[in-house]
Amino acid sequence: MQASLRDARFRALVFQLVALAAVIAAGVYLVSNTATNLEARNIASGFGFLQREAGFAIGETTLIQYSPADTYLRALAVGLANTFRVALLGIVLATIVGTLVGLARLSTNWLVSRLATLYVEVLRNVPLLVQLFFWYAIISENLPSPRAALNPLPGVFLSNRGIALPTLVYEIAHAWVLGAFLVGVLLAWRVSVWARRRQARTGAQFHAFWTGLGLVLGLPLLAFLLAGAPAQLELPALAGFNFSGGATLTPEFAALLAGLTIYTAAFIAEIVRAGVLAVQRGQFEAADALGLRRGLAMRLVVLPQALRVIVPPLTSQYLNLTKNSSLAVAIGYPDIVSIANTAINQTGQAIEGIAIIMAVYLTISLSISAFMNWYNKRIALVER
Repeated sequence: MQASLRDARFRALVFQLVALAAVIAAGVYLVSNTATNLEARNIASGFGFLQREAGFAIGETTLIQYSPADTYLRALAVGLANTFRVALLGIVLATIVGTLVGLARLSTNWLVSRLATLYVEVLRNVPLLVQLFFWYAIISENLPSPRAALNPLPGVFLSNRGIALPTLVYEIAHAWVLGAFLVGVLLAWRVSVWARRRQARTGAQFHAFWTGLGLVLGLPLLAFLLAGAPAQLELPALAGFNFSGGATLTPEFAALLAGLTIYTAAFIAEIVRAGVLAVQRGQFEAADALGLRRGLAMRLVVLPQALRVIVPPLTSQYLNLTKNSSLAVAIGYPDIVSIANTAINQTGQAIEGIAIIMAVYLTISLSISAFMNWYNKRIALVER
């Protein structure tokens, strides 16, 4: 026995088993103690409440149809869809804005560089919740009523009820356009893979970017024209005290999306700037020696190498944006947290409601991390 205890691997195994047993014992105690207290206070437990009628309205039901007669489960599904909606749009927009601002900070133009620096330093140091209140106040308090709505573009109206936009009337031909777009994306990816392999084998460069862009845009356009170019628009029109028809971005959604995008973009900008500065100066000089223009050198030489530095911290910002969307409850946007809180208040089943919120954000975070880790491995340098 003493000989076994002197074995480092055996001791490590014993310590791990003891730690696992302690965790299991603590979990069993917490579960049994909670169940006993709930039973003593006649508080219902379990997830059976999800099948009961919710009985409350939800303001944002763009993706999933919902009425107060539906179940709590459907209400939570609406909240989850709203969370996905703002998080995915926020990630895309924050990445675009953050990349542009980060590159602007590296610009040789003094004014552009200073403006980008001002953006980053100000917005990174103002709490996100304050920014959400600011954007919500701008939209709901400073914009005019629907009857006096601003009309910056034909069919677009800005009012304190939100942003009214025209929408395309759906026809079956649009499904063919979407299919052509997906085929174009797949072909563009295959062309990019083929071009990289060809360049590695022969040294000859192929303009895969422009070819891919032509496929992604050209195939849907061709399908659209062959289908007769169906482009009937449904325009928003003033009806009573609000607009009907078209699509409306509510003040809550617009404020949340603007706050998340602008705030997170300030952090992404610094990540992009640091990634570019991490690339050796010799790479810039080599690109200049080859006669590449500055923009082309940045896209083909610098950014592909900078991505290896950018992607890991960028993953954290994507996770932060998704979790920060839970602040939507402060401005009345019905995300998963807001709707779960309403369900908790009506049913009294706080443990189950909090468990649902935790499970949702854990699943989303692990999914984003898994995708970004996969992408990080794809762009990693492989030592031969």
